[in-house]
Amino acid sequence: MSNRDNRAPGPPLLTVDGIETFYGSIQALKGISFEVPERSIVTLLGANGAGKSTTLKSISGLVAPARGSVTFKGQRIDRRPSEEIVRLGISHVPEGRDLFPELTVLENLKMGAYVRTDKRAIQASLERVHARFPILAQRRAQLAGTLSGGEQQMLAIGRALMAAPTLMLLDEPSLGLAPMLVEEIFGIIREIHASGTTVLLVEQNANKALSIADYGYVLETGTISLAGDSRQLLKDDHVRRAYLGQR
Repeated sequence: MSNRDNRAPGPPLLTVDGIETFYGSIQALKGISFEVPERSIVTLLGANGAGKSTTLKSISGLVAPARGSVTFKGQRIDRRPSEEIVRLGISHVPEGRDLFPELTVLENLKMGAYVRTDKRAIQASLERVHARFPILAQRRAQLAGTLSGGEQQMLAIGRALMAAPTLMLLDEPSLGLAPMLVEEIFGIIREIHASGTTVLLVEQNANKALSIADYGYVLETGTISLAGDSRQLLKDDHVRRAYLGQR
């Protein structure tokens, strides 16, 4: 199957074209190509080690693809530093959240706006984050490392929103959370998307991811093995067996 035959429909905001990414001599991505249309939710599915997190890191500049290209808003970004990519409008919520545990909730949120200079706009973003996550406003003076897992995930998402992104990369947002909190986090993702932010989602919970996504790609050992409308993937026999636990 050619990756290029399985692009999501609609004008692309992000285009990943044939990227190959290595960790030393180990090849993590083997020429994957896909698109994320503007104002969509696209999900990347796959087992541990399939290359999902590496794909997000290759987009956000945390690792550099050896070959291929990443284009955002018509501009090549695969050779740009990560802070410039953030400035262009991409925020990355990494697996494990990567908060600053010894800083307060408020200080963590302000770190999310480090590439911005307009103080009024930053304050407006902070007020929107507090409105969406009232618990973060209540605990703004608390150290981030003392928050619960669900609160830390909200803080990680809130910090990403402080950069005023056009595209948000979310890596395993439900990891380690209780089922009730998983529902809440996915509700938040829906709200972020409804407000106009495009979302590229990596998520082990394939059923939840496909339930909110417009389009999905399945990664297996660094390649895209399957792609399609989320409703089609929910019905696909391979996806049902491998990722949804159905027979």
